[in-house]
Amino acid sequence: MSEFTYVELLWLKKRIENYIRFGKTVENRIIDKSRRVVAFAPGSIFAFVRWTANEFGTIASRIDILRAVGPGKRCTTVAYVRPGADILLTAIGWPNVEKVLQIIDAVEALSIDAVEVSPEYWRHVHSRLVARERPRPYTRQRHEAWLLRRRIEP
Repeated sequence: MSEFTYVELLWLKKRIENYIRFGKTVENRIIDKSRRVVAFAPGSIFAFVRWTANEFGTIASRIDILRAVGPGKRCTTVAYVRPGADILLTAIGWPNVEKVLQIIDAVEALSIDAVEVSPEYWRHVHSRLVARERPRPYTRQRHEAWLLRRRIEP
């Protein structure tokens, strides 16, 4: 059993696009011109976007913000992700996916790497979107508090 979480990425022009929006990979294996597999170390946070279309337009769009798990740890099954991951946020449907992408852009506009954002913030965004409420913005102060808390927690 590997210590990494593997994500299969697929790109078929105008049909299927599975890609990583943010995340630090530790491995990148090209299978063929349309498929590759990337790996994340345990504890790594990454955003996985999936989009599918047919000749009439978009069929499905989805974004998941996930935390890679270590060997033998509990995880949730996610399509294209082996063995699975800790789900911090899920948004389904283009309007919701677009909101999450805008939130990621806003975090990055603060010069904060999205992989460093508090996992609790991504859960907050998920809960607010499900309740059709506006999530609180991620601020520099919130980020500094998270970094301090992360240093003192085991």
